[in-house]
Amino acid sequence: MKERLQAIENAALNQINEAKSLEQLNDVRVAFLGKKGEITEIMKCMKDLSAEERPAFGQMVNSVRQAIEEAIENTKTSMAAKLREEQLKSEVIDVTLPAKKSNVGHRHPNTIALEEVQRIFVGMGYEVVEGPEVEYDYYNFEALNIPANHPAKDEQDTFYINDKILLRTQTSPVQARYMETGKMPIRMIAPGRVFRSDEVDATHSPSFHQIEGLVIDKNITFADLKGTLAEFARELFGPETKVKFRPHHFPFTEPSAEVDVTCFKCGGKGCRMCKGSGWIEILGCGMVHPKVLENCKIDSNEYQGFAFGIGLERIALLKYEIDDMRLLYENDTRFLKQF
Repeated sequence: MKERLQAIENAALNQINEAKSLEQLNDVRVAFLGKKGEITEIMKCMKDLSAEERPAFGQMVNSVRQAIEEAIENTKTSMAAKLREEQLKSEVIDVTLPAKKSNVGHRHPNTIALEEVQRIFVGMGYEVVEGPEVEYDYYNFEALNIPANHPAKDEQDTFYINDKILLRTQTSPVQARYMETGKMPIRMIAPGRVFRSDEVDATHSPSFHQIEGLVIDKNITFADLKGTLAEFARELFGPETKVKFRPHHFPFTEPSAEVDVTCFKCGGKGCRMCKGSGWIEILGCGMVHPKVLENCKIDSNEYQGFAFGIGLERIALLKYEIDDMRLLYENDTRFLKQF
């Protein structure tokens, strides 16, 4: 039995020395140490030995097993080192080559402008509220005092899903939905994407962004609206900025106004940006129409409010002196890197 164990050990060591790869080395391990290997087979002979012979036989088997395992492990380590050395030689890195430049992204001009506007109004105590882009005709028009066949609908021709569902033309529906909750007082802004079937040109797009604001409380007057927007303009365009309110008409506000600010490029003296007038239009506003309050189940005798709407792209175009709105959507990295 001893001679047979010695023969198994010699055969195993010879095959280990002749192995050229880790796969061949594994085959040797399976052949001699596996469940059906030589060592397992010879262990079956233990049942034929006497009780006195079994301990000595077990020690010889363990000694052979250990010798084979150590030889396999040493050869495996040696092979792995050689493979690593060959890999390093074949994958030499030329450290004198110029490094690859990593392009780091940053915020889009629209995002920068939006965060600036939100910072200003949140600092005044306003809440940022969002709503669905696919909206009911009721919230987009009727709740805002724009009934069916109203001429104002022609100015906001939009994309209809069916006769009751459409892509919102403004973020005012968010205001109507929030007013319906009955939580008073209300101080909120509603930023988001809106849709109108406009032709694409330097100042129009079928998809753009708005930020609309709403305040509902007791004893709110037009003076509150003027003070709020004057402070907003100074924060956004500079402390010397002045505002001018021009009468206008919006179905959901009464009275209504367009708001101009002194040109921040020339300080109101007149230049190319303001077309020589010294003023730049930035938003529309007005006192919330009593009909809108009643539609949203708010008592117009007890509560009053004001609303305003800002085109986000217009703010970005003015703030960064961009002359074509399409540049904001074309994903031209040469343009976007400037911000």
